[in-house]
Amino acid sequence: MTRTGSTLGFDITIAGAGPAGLACALSLAESGWRVGVIDPAPDTALSAPSFDGREIALTHHSRSWLQTHDVWRHIPSECVSPLKTARIETGQEAPDHPSGALLFRAPAGQDLDDATEALGYLAPNHLIRTALHRAVQAQGKVSILSGRSVARSSGTGDVATVLLDDGSLVESALLVAADGRFSRIRQSRGIGAIVHDFGKVIMVCRMRHPEPHDGVALQWFDEGQTIALLPVADDDQPGHLSSLVLTLAPAEIAALKQLDKAAFDEDITRRTQGRLGPMSLESARCTYPLKTVFAHRFQAPRLALIGDAAVGMHPITAHGFNLGLKGQSILSEEIALGDADPGAPDVLRRFERRHRRATAPLFAATNGIASLYTHDAKPVLALRRAGLALAERLTPFKSLVTGFLMDRDHAA
Repeated sequence: MTRTGSTLGFDITIAGAGPAGLACALSLAESGWRVGVIDPAPDTALSAPSFDGREIALTHHSRSWLQTHDVWRHIPSECVSPLKTARIETGQEAPDHPSGALLFRAPAGQDLDDATEALGYLAPNHLIRTALHRAVQAQGKVSILSGRSVARSSGTGDVATVLLDDGSLVESALLVAADGRFSRIRQSRGIGAIVHDFGKVIMVCRMRHPEPHDGVALQWFDEGQTIALLPVADDDQPGHLSSLVLTLAPAEIAALKQLDKAAFDEDITRRTQGRLGPMSLESARCTYPLKTVFAHRFQAPRLALIGDAAVGMHPITAHGFNLGLKGQSILSEEIALGDADPGAPDVLRRFERRHRRATAPLFAATNGIASLYTHDAKPVLALRRAGLALAERLTPFKSLVTGFLMDRDHAA
């Protein structure tokens, strides 16, 4: 590597100051490691991220982790919405036939501090990122190198080396790639990935409506479109708020994004069949390509992949953040169990084995379900409806899925 600037040294370097990267930095710093975090965004964007449309469904485990690591207090409580029910529907006839929906609710008697039975909690992604950044800054053992990008990286012997775009060199015992599902580090180090391109685009935005959502998250596999309506905490304005997650072909999303507010409101009210009343746009319309990613390997010499760089999930599970949080926890645990070398081969092999075991079945199942429930041939539509009706009657299955959605059985 050609160096033209200074040389920096850390115990562990993390590329990416998103939620997974910052959570990992916090975990490692609390264990006494000197951590450097590299991100191309300026410090102003990292300390106060702008609204990106995404509402994150936090499990009880994730909320507990955020509380334990002094992050939760930085998320305004009035911006958190309890998720009381998850409702899954398919086909246009579902609104007139409640029995056709698959419902998941928290078991009765949950001892929650808000006295509400909840499957989980919905919080805006940009506020979670802000809270993590504040917690990292308060921790005091993490150096954030903002406004800089990784130009090249390598791992040999006992050193991970990173060349930054400003000519600086960063050396550490381990490089952690948390640079997203299209990770440049993963690609440059020759690690392939299973990439499932659904050929769709997701639009996310907030909508105001007169009818209450009652804490219900709807996932509706309609013919020709997939709609999610996620409950958002009320503000001080009339009406109620939901996050719309609309999946369509790229051309349709592009056309919707160009509509003026009145035309867009009318279109979304029609698409949602007015079930929450007239819909009114309350935010920017953010769009994302619908591609899922599963890396062939989660580690290489002196390199570990976490977050979406390792596993980029389909949004129907709403568990991308939760899996990212668990991935960094697994890495931190294996490093703590190691022999004072965070990038030792045996540490990285144990991390990969555990993280792959925790994510591979869910990734495969989610992609399979998403493919089935977005295929609109008439025989498949009938199969979809029959599948939901059967699942709704299978109490053990529903209990199993509810336990997964809540994730209360794991310590933070």
